[in-house]
Amino acid sequence: MRYRVHWVPGSDRLRAVCHCSAARDFEDPVALWDWLLAHPSGHRPAVPEPTPVPAAAGVS
Repeated sequence: MRYRVHWVPGSDRLRAVCHCSAARDFEDPVALWDWLLAHPSGHRPAVPEPTPVPAAAGVS
């Protein structure tokens, strides 16, 4: 597994990137590592739910 931690230039924030491609910014490095190591709980990439297609009325 590969985790990445980047410093966000111009700030005191760190950006964590999980091996599943989820990313989140943190100010606290301990919270950052707790989040990364808790995979997959709480940090899946945002994937929209598919919208069901309604069946056409009267089509066989």
